Amino acid sequence: MDRGLKGRAALVSGASKGIGRAIVQRLVAEGMQVLGIARGGCDVPGAIGLAVDLRDPAGPAAAVAHAVRDFGRLDLVVNSAGATQRGDFLALDDAAWDDSFAGKFFAAVRLTRAAWPALQAAQGGVVHIAGVGGKIASADFAIGGSVNAALMNLTKALADRGVQDGVRVNCINPGSIRTDRLTGRIATVMQEKGLDEAAAAAVLAKSTGVARFGEPEEIAALVAFLASAEASYMQGAVIDIDGGWNRAL
Repeated sequence: MDRGLKGRAALVSGASKGIGRAIVQRLVAEGMQVLGIARGGCDVPGAIGLAVDLRDPAGPAAAVAHAVRDFGRLDLVVNSAGATQRGDFLALDDAAWDDSFAGKFFAAVRLTRAAWPALQAAQGGVVHIAGVGGKIASADFAIGGSVNAALMNLTKALADRGVQDGVRVNCINPGSIRTDRLTGRIATVMQEKGLDEAAAAAVLAKSTGVARFGEPEEIAALVAFLASAEASYMQGAVIDIDGGWNRAL
């Protein structure tokens, strides 16, 4: 399906692996010009890769300037960077909180703010990749849940501004997606229970109440949809894509 994205330009953070890398691959396949940024750069064929540390306050503006210089425009920003630290609330110090908010929430704030004039000129959009953990509280995911909840609220606030500026802002909440982090959790179950990978994955999926884990490409497909004209009436949407994990309204 041609989503009408050919020739448009995107900037994707967290582009070196997992969901971010899959998003870059999908947008390149859709015919977009893509700048993928991460601390280690991005080596997706067809995209431009740039090593950027978004914890550095100057990093986001530099990345946006690079994209606008190379592409002459910017139609889409996807904030997919930032793994948050998991662990019991009492075991995590201020540094863990600071690092998680800096790498995910404040990175999204700064990247979006730097890109806003170009997005306004192109009547483009922003997609935040948050996480369903922002809706489902747990003691061992206090940091991640708080960061993701903040991103959801930021989505609504920026969408309000976007109505007058012509910039669409939406948010995706992935559930358990088969990334390096999830693969590590599966490996732990394999070791603890003496199971093979498929059986361990099934046990872990069942423990969260889903039939299977999601794939990064499924998140990337939703990003492509949100970037297209088909989703032009979606503004401030927060979309769970979690296999039914979140059963709350």
